[in-house]
Amino acid sequence: MRNVGIILRRELASYFSTPVAYVFIVIFLMLAGMFTFYFGNFYEGGSATLEAFFFYHPWLYLFLVPAISMRLWAEERKSGSIELLMTLPVTLMDAVLGKFLAAWLFTGIALALTFPIWITVNYLGDPDNGVIFAAYIGSLLMAGGFLAIGTCISAITRNQVIAFIITVVVCFLFLVSGIPLVLEPISAVLPQSLVDTVAGLSLWTHFESIRKGVIDLRDLLYYAFLISAWLVANAIVLDGNKAE
Repeated sequence: MRNVGIILRRELASYFSTPVAYVFIVIFLMLAGMFTFYFGNFYEGGSATLEAFFFYHPWLYLFLVPAISMRLWAEERKSGSIELLMTLPVTLMDAVLGKFLAAWLFTGIALALTFPIWITVNYLGDPDNGVIFAAYIGSLLMAGGFLAIGTCISAITRNQVIAFIITVVVCFLFLVSGIPLVLEPISAVLPQSLVDTVAGLSLWTHFESIRKGVIDLRDLLYYAFLISAWLVANAIVLDGNKAE
């Protein structure tokens, strides 16, 4: 774990060594506020909740998280610095975990900076802070799922734009796989067990229950499995790249 911590600190420092991190945080906060107050009709809702705030998080992450993950391995491969990293006394999983945790922590920092919205809703009314806290946990877990997918795809290509586009597409499929618009057509051609499997893969479905304050062990296990599976796939892809 010591090597993971070293890589984590190195990666996190690299985020804040350029203006890109600050630009990302500002864009994230602006879009979160715009979706909450403008599209979500926060004030017109008349209830002390953050439902409008969290409702749009999947769509925010769909485009912003791939922007974080696209550079993680694609840039290392393009610049050739991945060869140097692989010569260090660290395992592939150390490197994968360190980079992923740094990106996840950075996303968590951006999410935590939305705390004025939480303060605002407490100022205006008497919200259920337990539900809001659970929704923050769910949002962070969902961001982790997006990031795990994005880091693996970033290892496949040297081109950051390609990594971004493929990540958006894959995350979109994971996001909408549980909605009726997708399930109804496939239920006509696939057996119910496969339809249930497709529905169970949905990031949206598992986030929705946590967003409403219900922290179910099955949802937590889903995110743990999703993140672990994509990180292992990430390490396998990197191991395969050694032969190039």
